[in-house]
Amino acid sequence: ACHGAQAEGNRELNAPKLSGQAEWYLVRQLQMFKRGVRGAHEQDIYAKQMIPFASMLADDDAIRNVVAYIKTLPEVRPPASVVGNPVRGQKLYRTCSACHGSTAKGIWATNAPRLSNMSDWYMARQIRNFRDGIRGGHPQDFHGAQMAEMARVLADDAAVADVLDYVRTL
Repeated sequence: ACHGAQAEGNRELNAPKLSGQAEWYLVRQLQMFKRGVRGAHEQDIYAKQMIPFASMLADDDAIRNVVAYIKTLPEVRPPASVVGNPVRGQKLYRTCSACHGSTAKGIWATNAPRLSNMSDWYMARQIRNFRDGIRGGHPQDFHGAQMAEMARVLADDAAVADVLDYVRTL
């Protein structure tokens, strides 16, 4: 209902696109929501909305079943909504590519999810949340803490927009 019938995302409901995202990442995020690690910060109002839905999944098998279903859905490129300078973004993305890969498809070994063809408005908010300490600060969010440090490289919203506009070209 929130993420769309094809998991294409719904900005009006603050629900990002899920189709096309790596299974391992979706499983981990649902587990983190279920345990209250994601959405722990009082200012992370949208993540807090996800906690009760993830809690409805009885166990890890249920989580894997939901993710397996998402994997069957068609990939739809989301509309662009963040505009920046992709030339500047390409230079800034070099730091990001160490974890997310040169084509932004994500790398399991570095715990970095796919960025290409995902909801840019959602990624912009998450980068700000990491940078501002709203996400990645829970003591059990080891991967989030890793990203919180890296997000500080993008010092302002213009840099975030530039990187996301470049990622859209990949």
